[in-house]
Amino acid sequence: MQKKQLASADEGFGDAREAELIAAVIEGDRNAFHDLYQQHCGRVYALCLRISGNQAMAEDLTQEVFIQVWRKIQDFRAESRFSTWLHSIAVNTTLAAIRKNKSWLSRIVSNDDNDTATEASAEMPADEHNLEYCIAKLPERARIVFVLRAIEGYRHEEIASKMNMAVGTSKSQYARARSLLQEWVEL
Repeated sequence: MQKKQLASADEGFGDAREAELIAAVIEGDRNAFHDLYQQHCGRVYALCLRISGNQAMAEDLTQEVFIQVWRKIQDFRAESRFSTWLHSIAVNTTLAAIRKNKSWLSRIVSNDDNDTATEASAEMPADEHNLEYCIAKLPERARIVFVLRAIEGYRHEEIASKMNMAVGTSKSQYARARSLLQEWVEL
């Protein structure tokens, strides 16, 4: 594939265009990878930010996701859309980082979800009705379950499996998140 062909300035990438980019990336074409990155980095960052609730962590995780994509692109079998495969890598990478960070952090600082929720509602700035802001201020487990269920469309069974929790716990965390969001947005 020619460099010009891969780096065209089309506004959107069609499925055929994306397939060309993926084939080029599999062959080691860094320019094609850059184009693929540019196409998807915004959505990956938004997903990582919603799940983690932390901008710096989301930036790092976005980079980690694309490092994994570079390493694992040969595993992509086109049985689903590339964006679905990428989304799965982003969710799994983010959840793994949160688990790792939490285990490290829990040795240093005790973290109670109730304290987080109380602090969030007490420190709402002028943009308190901004849903993205409110989602970021949810307690960690409630935020993750809410994002995966309400925004990303996962079923509670899938969430429970990914987060190593009972289905009932997923449902209760989702209800908790909805209740807190409704309370904060209506203030």
